[in-house]
Amino acid sequence: MRVFKKLMMLGLFLLATQTIFSQSKITGMVIDGDFNGPLPGANVFVKGTKDGATTGFDGKFEFTTSMASGEIVVSYLGFKTVVIPFTGSTNLGNISLKGDENQLEAVVVIGKGVIDLASDRKTPIAVSTIKAAEIQEKVGTADITQAMVNTPSVYVADQSRGYGDSNIRVRGFEQDNTAVLINGQPVNGMEDGLVYWSNWSGLTDIANGIQIQRGLGSSKLAISSVGGTINIVTRATDKKEGGFASLGVANNSYFKTLAGYNTGMNEKGWGMSIMMSHWQGEGYTIGTQGNGQNYFISVGYQPNDKHNFNFLLTGAPQYHNQSFSQRISVYLDKGRKYNGNWGTLNGNFKSEVGNYYHKPVANLNWDYTISENSNVSTVLYASLGRGGSVGSVGSRVRTADGQIDFDQIYANNLASATGRSTYALRNSVNNHSWYGLVSNFETKLSDEISFNAGLDIRTYKGSHFRQITDLLGADYFLDNGNVNIPNNQISATYKSNPWSALFNYASESERYAWDYDERINYGGVFSQIEYSNDNFSAFFQGSVSNQSHVRWDRYQYLPENEKADAVNNTGYNAKGGVAYNINENNTVYGNAGYYSRQPYHDNIYLNFGNDVNPLTENEKILGLELGYSFTSKFISANLNAYRTSWKDRVTSSSTTATAGQVVGTTVLNDGDIIYTTNQGVEQLHQGVELDFNARPTKKLNLRGFASVGDWQYKGDVVTVKRDQDRNVLLETRDDVDGGKVGGAAQTSWGLGVRYELLPRFNFDADWRNYDKLYSDVGAIKENLELPKYDLVDAGLSYKMLVGKDDKNSVNFRLNVNNVFGEVYLASLSTTNQAQDGDETFNGIKTNNIGYFGLGRTWNFTIRYNF
Repeated sequence: MRVFKKLMMLGLFLLATQTIFSQSKITGMVIDGDFNGPLPGANVFVKGTKDGATTGFDGKFEFTTSMASGEIVVSYLGFKTVVIPFTGSTNLGNISLKGDENQLEAVVVIGKGVIDLASDRKTPIAVSTIKAAEIQEKVGTADITQAMVNTPSVYVADQSRGYGDSNIRVRGFEQDNTAVLINGQPVNGMEDGLVYWSNWSGLTDIANGIQIQRGLGSSKLAISSVGGTINIVTRATDKKEGGFASLGVANNSYFKTLAGYNTGMNEKGWGMSIMMSHWQGEGYTIGTQGNGQNYFISVGYQPNDKHNFNFLLTGAPQYHNQSFSQRISVYLDKGRKYNGNWGTLNGNFKSEVGNYYHKPVANLNWDYTISENSNVSTVLYASLGRGGSVGSVGSRVRTADGQIDFDQIYANNLASATGRSTYALRNSVNNHSWYGLVSNFETKLSDEISFNAGLDIRTYKGSHFRQITDLLGADYFLDNGNVNIPNNQISATYKSNPWSALFNYASESERYAWDYDERINYGGVFSQIEYSNDNFSAFFQGSVSNQSHVRWDRYQYLPENEKADAVNNTGYNAKGGVAYNINENNTVYGNAGYYSRQPYHDNIYLNFGNDVNPLTENEKILGLELGYSFTSKFISANLNAYRTSWKDRVTSSSTTATAGQVVGTTVLNDGDIIYTTNQGVEQLHQGVELDFNARPTKKLNLRGFASVGDWQYKGDVVTVKRDQDRNVLLETRDDVDGGKVGGAAQTSWGLGVRYELLPRFNFDADWRNYDKLYSDVGAIKENLELPKYDLVDAGLSYKMLVGKDDKNSVNFRLNVNNVFGEVYLASLSTTNQAQDGDETFNGIKTNNIGYFGLGRTWNFTIRYNF
């Protein structure tokens, strides 16, 4: 018996020993395959068991299992599940997950070498990445700028003047000084640097992700990211067959339909993805109806492992009515949805202001893997923009309640003895043809050193003129300004239709007010070298570019003088930085950059004529940044400090005149537009930024941000004011030293939460506070501070599985923006200071001109994935 007990104990000991030693330790890191960053919250487990873990904010995981071999399943909502076999203790290394239903897994990761994501460089920058899943959830039926509101130092003005009329500023700099790239293709206007988001309404449907690089950014192109770089990566061609369909509805009779299908990649390496959508709505502000479409076609071809090709064609034709800003007193009297720019004709709605545009964009990408260490990425692109704005010309007549009296205007035109119009509707047409090529060569010189070199070539031709769209009962419109066609009687009219605008617009003899073209050619080269090891990295990047400008004016000049003198400007930039990994959780870095940027075309030629502006010179920008990053399993945080000095610049703004307002010696009418240009402006923007993400439990995710800025004008400026026909009204020299930069909140805070109530059923909410917001009037010494305000957005998401696996599903999403319906001033364009006895709104004099932000809005989307 004693021997039996000993044998029994020995057997149990051996069994326990075997169990202990059969434990397998599984480690690794899960990364986002599209942006090469860590993917926190991914589920990693052994198939058929409960053994597993959830990745931390560093993307890492570690757990033990009693299984000696088996399969590891890695999954994350919105990404394709990966299954990896293992035997014994295994370090799985980096596990890359690709996008699922909300993102198309590309046959070609299009233009990988020219997209310039922050992860392509080891040395960090101040960056925020917004993935496709969040874009689809947060944006709903709004435009894509709504996805960026929870980002440090990013201010999105929810303008209530029309669909797509939002305005975004980064670190206080306007859109013309924040570079916007789509798949590495520059899209800021080459004449003025502006971006009109209504022309890009389809980006919400096709965006694979957004990376907002604040400050110097990681782009190697010869662009000046003064405020930062908004890098939007779109879908390409899906490898697997499938598709989706969705329906969205929202406040003010908005609805949107969307459908897409992917053929998958066949055995010969070909694949195609297509998507189409339609939207329409009445608009939050009265009389701001809009409608549009979006189309997306992507064809991929992968003949072998070395070559990837992708052709992409997309466009988003749209039309929307607008509303000019009013005095605050008007909104308080008539309601903040009031719009005085519409009326009725024979009982039918008619607007006098709006926008229509169609901008088809095509690009061909070629990625060539030369060897294990070297590759070339090239994108050839073309963009044809057609359309413009809608406005009026002539004597406006209003009804007793302040609306446009189109019936009386029509009667006045019919009563004209000569048939000449007293009032008509017109288009300000802004057509362009833009072609370009970006190519980047990348090679690893050693394990620690990488080198890039490339070129950026663009050619652009813009055509600008006015045409008549509705004579309202008159026989013709008389134009007396064209030196080549005196007393021109124009009877031809053209529809404000984004589809017909591609080919149908006024001939030279049918144009009025102005008619000119410009040609801008751009050539740049760039290079970057980076050294990195486990603990230290450093980089240097430089670029040089030349721009040539020429202008043809057929309206103000006779044929022998219609061509202006050509102007050539050379610019350059240089950036460098270092980073040190203190340990696996802590990193510090610093970056510095200097830009000598050529002035925009609109600032080179004086008063929209052929005379060259002698005051323009290259703008000088010096940027300095310091940063600290902390990453652990449960929290990640970034702290950044910046200082950006911008000298020798030219700024422009516009305001709406009140009745009887005098500028110089000119008495203006109510609603007249005043354009103000400030030359020689210097701005100094400095501040600190904080953002964090925390995951205290598997179901709870917290995030937040804070931005504290001090943005001021420095020195003196020359100020020129012009009327809406571009005549000079007044020219002065002003001291603006210490004046506050307006148009964006200099201080902002935000907190967000996301909680999984039930499996696949989530609640999320975001609170934001905006303070130190000043009137948007350009460079002045004494600016007017607007009241601070808070916004709260909330949403619910549910994913319902259809069938036996996750392939088919139905997603439901409800968003409510400005939950508490706060009434807030989003922008002012005047600075009238309140005096004792003046009527005020939250301390602001009510004769100031501006607009209120959106009230409570909602949208609901249902999407079927198959």
